[in-house]
Amino acid sequence: MNVEELVRASLREQAAGTATAPADLAGRVLTARRRRRARHLAGAAVTTVLVVTAALAGPGVLNSGEASTQLASEASRGKTLTHVDQSPPRDLIAVGDQALAAYFTSRQVKQPNRDQIMTRTYSVLDQKTGRYEVDARWAYLTVAPGMRTAAVLERQLPVTRIGVLDLLTKKVTRWIPMKGLDGGVGAVQFSPDGKKLIATTYDKDPFRTYWSKRIPVNNTEEPQPVACRTGFAIVDVETGESDWHALPAFTDPEYGRSFGSGEWLRFNNDGTLVYEFINMAPGRIFRDLRGKEVPAPPKEKHVNLVMAPAGLSPNGELVAGPFAGGARTTATEVLDPATGKRAAKLKGQELLVWADDKRLIAWDIAPGGKEFDNRLVLITIGSDKVVSLSGARTPQDNSPGRWEPIFARR
Repeated sequence: MNVEELVRASLREQAAGTATAPADLAGRVLTARRRRRARHLAGAAVTTVLVVTAALAGPGVLNSGEASTQLASEASRGKTLTHVDQSPPRDLIAVGDQALAAYFTSRQVKQPNRDQIMTRTYSVLDQKTGRYEVDARWAYLTVAPGMRTAAVLERQLPVTRIGVLDLLTKKVTRWIPMKGLDGGVGAVQFSPDGKKLIATTYDKDPFRTYWSKRIPVNNTEEPQPVACRTGFAIVDVETGESDWHALPAFTDPEYGRSFGSGEWLRFNNDGTLVYEFINMAPGRIFRDLRGKEVPAPPKEKHVNLVMAPAGLSPNGELVAGPFAGGARTTATEVLDPATGKRAAKLKGQELLVWADDKRLIAWDIAPGGKEFDNRLVLITIGSDKVVSLSGARTPQDNSPGRWEPIFARR
């Protein structure tokens, strides 16, 4: 479990307890979870969900051989596709502007020297059939807005090139060589307009934990990550040109240590800044595209992409807020971006992505389930109605039934 999964799972654990949630829940949960589950704090392994907000290319039609083939994601536009009997999903799930472009499962692969590597297996939407198919070639995958292409990293991170994957043919159309780096690429994400990538660089595999750095955890010893982030590069997708900037893993000034291997970086809401999660107040740092720390944009100063990955609404009028439930109930909230105060209380456990200006896709507990038996749901501001989108995940970490979604704008 990575940092984002760690914090979110911890909140859900607290929500299922027998006492009312305290005011300082998030801070206390993070501290406790760090102590109990420290082996999973590989910051660069963070990936909750990718929310993208603009189209990479034009209409959803690609030329394939002699005929034109319409993308499954485009053909379903305007439809709400649910598969409540499927977990992990087998067929396309989509609502509003968003579709489940891919998902991944994780497992810990033990090494001969007792190190461990958190290894992902991706299932990606086949744009011909509208079904998800396993593509085990990649250590890291992210889908562009428009869902025509993906950016991929090969096994054995960090790597020295980024692949551009055609989601119709499933072939890499070209490789973008990464030069002038300190280390190699360990994570990559698209800008909101799909024209750029931000590639986070490391001098070691950010998914690896080291037995030589083991610590006691729950009456046993477990390997730990080491700080290995070196910086980031902004990559032009069309030309392949990149601009690398040094940025070591964030160090907690109080304890003088980094949190995991070093958080991967992502673009902010309009792609003009870089967003970095940190494990202390205010929870994130905004930087310019050269890495210099800058003030948070006015509408994003209350965005927390760890606690609420959905972030800012498409019209910029609301911000997805954190868990707002109690001891035996789940709830979320949306905030006024100017004040950070609650604008509405909603159903759900965790707000993942905006389907439109009034509806969000979220995780929530399946009927009769426990806090980790959660499924994708659609919730609407101003309504108590909850629409199930998928079947429930299994509660066991790093199991085939514990999948993490990757959304993209269709």
